[in-house]
Amino acid sequence: MSYSVVWFKRDLRVFDHEALRLALCAGPVLCVYLVESSLLRQPDVARQHHRFAMESVDDLRRQLAQIGLSLQVLTGEAVHVFDRLHALAPFAALYSHQETGNAASFERDKAVARWCRQRGVAWQQPRQQGVVRGPLNRDHWQRQWRAFVSQPCIDAPARLPAAAQVPLPWIEPTVPSDDALGLPAHCPPERQRGGRTEALRVLHSFIHDRAVAYRGGISSPLTAPDACSRLSPYLTHGCLSVREVVQACQHAWGGLPPGRQREGLRAMVGRLAWRDHFIQKLETQPDIEWRNLHRGYNGLREGGWNPEHFQALTEGRTGWPMVDACVAMLRQTGWLNFRMRAMLVSVAAYPLWLHWREPGHWLARQFIDYEPGIHWSQMQMQSGTTGINTTRVYNPIKQAQDHDPQGEFVRHWLPVLQRVPDSWLWQPWRMPPSVQSACGVRLDLDWPEPLVDLELATRRAKAALHQRRALPQVRAAQQAIVQQHGSRGHNDRHPAPRRAPPQRPSAGPQLGLFD
Repeated sequence: MSYSVVWFKRDLRVFDHEALRLALCAGPVLCVYLVESSLLRQPDVARQHHRFAMESVDDLRRQLAQIGLSLQVLTGEAVHVFDRLHALAPFAALYSHQETGNAASFERDKAVARWCRQRGVAWQQPRQQGVVRGPLNRDHWQRQWRAFVSQPCIDAPARLPAAAQVPLPWIEPTVPSDDALGLPAHCPPERQRGGRTEALRVLHSFIHDRAVAYRGGISSPLTAPDACSRLSPYLTHGCLSVREVVQACQHAWGGLPPGRQREGLRAMVGRLAWRDHFIQKLETQPDIEWRNLHRGYNGLREGGWNPEHFQALTEGRTGWPMVDACVAMLRQTGWLNFRMRAMLVSVAAYPLWLHWREPGHWLARQFIDYEPGIHWSQMQMQSGTTGINTTRVYNPIKQAQDHDPQGEFVRHWLPVLQRVPDSWLWQPWRMPPSVQSACGVRLDLDWPEPLVDLELATRRAKAALHQRRALPQVRAAQQAIVQQHGSRGHNDRHPAPRRAPPQRPSAGPQLGLFD
């Protein structure tokens, strides 16, 4: 019997699923999800990612059961699993959505493509987001994105007859434990839970309630947990499609009068365009995951690696309260808003003078919504190695004063500073001994001295970066990067309001890395 395999990856839903639709049109299907240990061992993967994925897989299994299909969760490397399947019951076609993932998933996909050619299996990979595969002219990208998200969403299939499904020819062992898979032990206890059911609940609450605070509430870590959409992990794992979120926002704002809720929904659609814009960078140039986008910045930070600085950052012991509070929140929740994420990268890149690669791996493991395309583009942008963006430096003292003026956020996540007076909270290392004694915080015992002099270290870092940027050969290479990766901006027909160009920190995406 001829049949097709539908390979679910980061598209864990039935609604708006082009690969499933195409496979069902061709005949009987076998639906599979693979637990691949080689991908789970990568330095950008954490236990929380696997658990979120498996929660989403369980929800997908229920969705498929409602239409008369089952999901087989198989453990093993993709080529080996497909080879075993094909040897037992040859299949004619493989269907899965295009994926822009990390280098390991890219190599896996190339290996699967070779296997398909050798076995004569047709592999169809429809798009599931506004990212263009193959030759690309950035001048047309915005128009192509609008056309894609404007296409009607694909309804979930109606209840299917038994003949639409192919039984699996063997029973696979259960999924190995997290420890057996070699996943890091830590998992944020308050992380978001996976699955389309939860995704739809979060989407509904944003559209009908929380969007009213979106435009003004996403910068402060006090208001951002509710004001931000919180949809990014569900988009990362494909519990929702970008297209359905765009259309849900558009449908909702169509019935609203002018006001903050309507503007919040419109802004959200603009952020979704930015989301795909940054993923497109990785699709176009995969090596930005490990190489400076602008090669003229090679060697700028690589020789100055300081492991003590990096360890202190990851453990929340920098001595700057806002930084250490953000690290504490990340460990507990797996989430942080855009501005605070940008501040962490800025502190790593400038006063601590750390190359972006290792902080990038660390932050990828911390973020429940880690999306490689957004993550690595933003790591480089915030570190100043793209060559086409203005220098972004976030002073952690000023960020605290601006976005946590009463110290509520810092005191919540750093209980040791509960009794420190407001006047000393942002720079506790300056407290005189009498104040230390009164509030019970002793420097170097209860609270660390800052790793470096913030002002001096930042000034030196910016000078070194600008000196490199001023070199003729570095300046000469900028235009080619702009041509390949630069945004051409939104035009009047875009459904979101006009926004500033991406050179401004406030114009960064609020999803994926920076939701």
